[in-house]
Amino acid sequence: MNAPDHFPPAAPLPAVLLDALKAGFAERCSTALAVREQHGRDESVFDVPPPQAVVFAASEAEVAHVVALCAAHRVPVIPYGAGSSLEGHLLAVQGGISLDVSRMNRILRVDAEDLTVTVQPGVTRKALNEALRHEGLFFPIDPGADASLGGMAATRASGTNAVRYGTMRDNVLALRFVAASGKVVRTGSRARKSSAGYDLTRLLIGSEGTLGVITELTVKVHPLPEAVSAAVCFFPSIDAAVRTAMQVIQIGVPIARCELLDANAIKAVNAHDKLGLKEAPMLLMEFHGSEAGVAEQAATVQAVAADFGGEAFEWATTPEARTRLWTARHHAYLSGLQMRPGCRAITTDTCVPISRLAENINASIAEVQAAGLPYFIVGHVGDGNFHMAYLLDPVDPAELATAERLSAQMVARALLLEGTCTGEHGIGLHKQGFLVDEAGVEAVAVMRAVKAALDPAGIFNPGKIFAG
Repeated sequence: MNAPDHFPPAAPLPAVLLDALKAGFAERCSTALAVREQHGRDESVFDVPPPQAVVFAASEAEVAHVVALCAAHRVPVIPYGAGSSLEGHLLAVQGGISLDVSRMNRILRVDAEDLTVTVQPGVTRKALNEALRHEGLFFPIDPGADASLGGMAATRASGTNAVRYGTMRDNVLALRFVAASGKVVRTGSRARKSSAGYDLTRLLIGSEGTLGVITELTVKVHPLPEAVSAAVCFFPSIDAAVRTAMQVIQIGVPIARCELLDANAIKAVNAHDKLGLKEAPMLLMEFHGSEAGVAEQAATVQAVAADFGGEAFEWATTPEARTRLWTARHHAYLSGLQMRPGCRAITTDTCVPISRLAENINASIAEVQAAGLPYFIVGHVGDGNFHMAYLLDPVDPAELATAERLSAQMVARALLLEGTCTGEHGIGLHKQGFLVDEAGVEAVAVMRAVKAALDPAGIFNPGKIFAG
């Protein structure tokens, strides 16, 4: 089993805890159903009761206070940022407190000379980039949603720029977090490298809120490129588009973004964003660098695409045209949902070595088409990562079972191809069994030992990552 199939009722909150939270936070501690439901729902298919209370923290000291109170009463704490995760990360499967840090949204320090920025966890990527634009800098991690940086670190997010700029793992230099003791722990520094002790920074990155609550991050930023150009190219098949992307990476073109949308995804974004794009498999690419470098990269990619039947190579060189294309790409998930009104989506992402990507995608398409379930595909194919969204009737258990079977087959194949069960979504609730398949029993036992050492009472986001 790869996900829990039932969630026992949570024990009532201790009255003394709730009284202490209300005394300390007044109206920022809410038990209103609407507020709790907002913090107890994501884009996954799990139906879980909402948290028993929501606390809005405005400072690191307040986070530490909440954690200390919850630790004293052994009550779960679920960190909450923008609520944009996909695998049930924020669901209160054992009840408890949703600790909302979205009000901790200050940019604390910009060190333009060192290309670093220090922020609170509630700062969103769009807000950060808007502030950095005046410095001639940008933060490259772009998962699509306007996620908070604390949440992006907790889920080890990546997205459209990862092929050139890496993931959150590569771009977080230091952080601060509140441990289960209620004490604040500082990890890392603004230095670009260190050999000092265990790498606690990267231990927290990807921990999905199960080891502590991140309260501050220092991240790398990059100069805005001298020239940026985007292009779209259409292909006779998914296979041709994927093999073009593979060739581009293998010959060393430093492409910044290389995104795949299948014909179903194109149809959806056309309807949603009124684009009028050809409804065929498409690569959406972006090039960063000098004027001459961008032109050279683009010419090379255009020649490679032509070898695989790519046609209608179209440029978007103005900021407005580029923004329109990338906004449509970021709307692909919500646009896809509108293809089947009232549906829910199970979205599975896998990542494999780039040489095995075409094999993985082609087999996944054959399986879903044979099953007759509506779907669409988007993918960060420049780094071997793609997303298959199965659109299902939420009241039809047969469709849910079919989608879960297809998802399991896709993940099993990715593991056989020496890939991973998730390139960027994380484990959460949905992929717990797959983690054992991928990492092995002994490795998961080590992970559990780390969890037990740092969170002995199991208060941080319980029920996530590990099955049982």
